[in-house]
This record gives sequence, structure tokens and C-alpha cells, in this order.
Amino acid sequence: MSTNYSAVETVQIINDEYELIVQKLPLNNARIIELGCGDGTMSCRLAERAGVREIVALEVDEAQLARNLAKDRPASITFCRGAAEAINEPDESFDHAMMLKSLHHVPVDMMDRALEEIHRVLRPGGLLYVSEPVFEGEFNEIMRLFHDEKIVREAAIAAMERSCDKGLFERIEQIYFLTPITFIDFDDFERRMMNPSHTKLEISPVIKERVRTLFDSYMGQSGVRFDRPMRVDLLRKKTYV
Repeated sequence: MSTNYSAVETVQIINDEYELIVQKLPLNNARIIELGCGDGTMSCRLAERAGVREIVALEVDEAQLARNLAKDRPASITFCRGAAEAINEPDESFDHAMMLKSLHHVPVDMMDRALEEIHRVLRPGGLLYVSEPVFEGEFNEIMRLFHDEKIVREAAIAAMERSCDKGLFERIEQIYFLTPITFIDFDDFERRMMNPSHTKLEISPVIKERVRTLFDSYMGQSGVRFDRPMRVDLLRKKTYV
């Protein structure tokens, strides 16, 4: 399920996934849905700069959704509560869909249903862009000490494979890349990674100290930078004659 990056001669570093999205999705005048939009940063940037007609950005985390609704945003973006497995939108109403590090947050027993729902709301030939963290690398070794996502990430990849096997989608492209993630210090890491509003993490003092020790082993004069391995699957809704 993972890629051995040491065996790959050249893996591109992508500092900003926005550039990859606008390269792979025809966005001009398109209607887009993002499932699990988080703080909505990517949807807002696409709404402001990529020429899309409309973006519907769904989020299940009530606290995050409230923050999204409270901030200024382009008129072409709509934030609303919704889950990928139950999309309250008409059939064939979107040109493309995006899931950015969110498919593995869908309950495992609902992943197939989520991909069926995305297939339903996409227009014929519509594209689904899915990016998922690869379960390896130095950053992952720290994260797994308190939030091991191996099972759910593998389940997300398997669900995409099944959706293609069932004829819902065809894979157009698969892209592996590294994306930098930086932290000023451990307090910055703890705030951003150990206290998410969408997941209640039970972290004991002992585990926290293990995380701190491993994190601090990577500290430099200007903080810590990890190159996080990522995988993008570009899927196209199959059309039937």
C-alpha cells in the first residue's frame, strides 16, 4: 500500500498543492465540490484565482464549519455541513470533486458509499482528485506515536481500487510527491497536530514526552521541516453508452 521512496530515483517536491490541482483539473467556469474542506483555504484560493464558477465546500466538523462561515470569503464559495457518504446535492451537478487528505477520515464502512455518492453527483466524465498522505517518512513516524492512521489510510486506497474495479471510475493518473511541512518548535507542532477539533485524541503524558523527544531530535536553528510523502489519484467518472 505504500511506496518505498528510497527506491524512487526522483520524487518531485511540491511546495504548494494548489499548483498541482490547477494543472490537473480543468477549472475555468467549473462547478466544484470539496469533501472535507477543513479550514477551506484551498477552496477559497481556487474560488479567488482559478476562474471557477462555484465551489461547494463540505465539512462535518461543526467547530471548523462555524469558523469557516464566520470569515470573509468569495461569493462563489458556499460552506455547508455535509459528509462525503451523504451528499445533499442533485445527480450530475458538479464538474469535478476534490478530497484533500480527507478520504481516510470517512468511516471505513462508509468509504465505498462515499465514492458512490461522488460518482452520483459528478457529471459524465467529471474528475475526482484525491490526495492522501503516504504512510511512511519521518513526519509519519512522529504522528503514529499518538495517531496511527495506517489502517484507515490503507482502507482509503483500497476503497478507490474497488471503485475502479466496480466501473464507477477509471484512474487517469497517479502522482507521488513530497510536500514540505514546517514547525517553529514543539509547541507549534502540538497546537497544529495534537489538538485537532475534528478528532478527540487521548494522549497520555508519557506518549507526549515520547513525541516531544522524537520531534526535538529533528530541531534545527530555524525549526523543523519534514518532506511529507503524498499520493494523488486522479479518477474520472466512467460513462456508459
